[in-house]
Amino acid sequence: MRGRTGRVGAVVLAGLLLAGTVVGCADRGERPQGEAAPVAVTEAPTDAPVDEAAAEPGPSVSGVESMGAAPSRSASPTPKPTKKPTRTSGPATKPRPVAKPPTETKVPPAPPKPAPTSCKPSYKGTQATRAEAKAALADAAARIYWPTSAPSIKIPLNLVKATAWQESGWQSNIYACDGGVGLMQVMPDTATWMNQRFEQSYDIDDYQDNAYLGANYLAWLTRYIGEMYFESDFRLEAGLCSSELNSCLLNAVIAAYNFGHGAVAQEGEPLTIPNPSYVRNVRALMTECVCLGY
Repeated sequence: MRGRTGRVGAVVLAGLLLAGTVVGCADRGERPQGEAAPVAVTEAPTDAPVDEAAAEPGPSVSGVESMGAAPSRSASPTPKPTKKPTRTSGPATKPRPVAKPPTETKVPPAPPKPAPTSCKPSYKGTQATRAEAKAALADAAARIYWPTSAPSIKIPLNLVKATAWQESGWQSNIYACDGGVGLMQVMPDTATWMNQRFEQSYDIDDYQDNAYLGANYLAWLTRYIGEMYFESDFRLEAGLCSSELNSCLLNAVIAAYNFGHGAVAQEGEPLTIPNPSYVRNVRALMTECVCLGY
């Protein structure tokens, strides 16, 4: 009896050891037969349809919710092309290393040489009130100067106000020694060119027309430089600028308003900011000018 009991005990012991071995394999990550391996979830389906179950989700989330519905076997494995973001809503873009050929061939005349520092400006006529100047600048900024070919070009009001303050201190009847006139210090030759180019009859001596001429020139520079360097991304947002002054269209337009388009943008050349102090002054006035509160 003792020998039989010993053999039975050995058999039982062997069975227990075998069961322990199977459990031990499962603890080390080897799955019992029939259990599926967890798979990583990808954003797009792979060439082979995925039927494996996901890792076990939490108690409040179903398997489909945790990993998304399995791709259909009949669906094409090639992901659909995504729509590229438009320039009007996309991230900041760096300017081209060199300019493309300009599409605009009718360009304004080069600015005159600076006047002697000893020269003092003169005044003629009645100066517009602060309220009148504010209304004229706001109306000029609200206009769309390229309604058919480039309607996305909009000149920010704070840019128009800051430029007028930098140029004239909002003095509508000031005449500078270099020829600049009025609120926006528009050059007579530039006004003549713009009236011919856009078939207008703006009066440079009228403060409202002067504001239109200045804002229209900013719009022309935006299109001219934007097409050459920024792939027709015409946004004039300060948030698109980095610490490098030649990094954005806004700085280039400000520079060109003061130094002329040819000093900033030339075919086959990198974007240039020849007047950094002027650009920094106008940029600062766009957020800090007392005129913004008028």
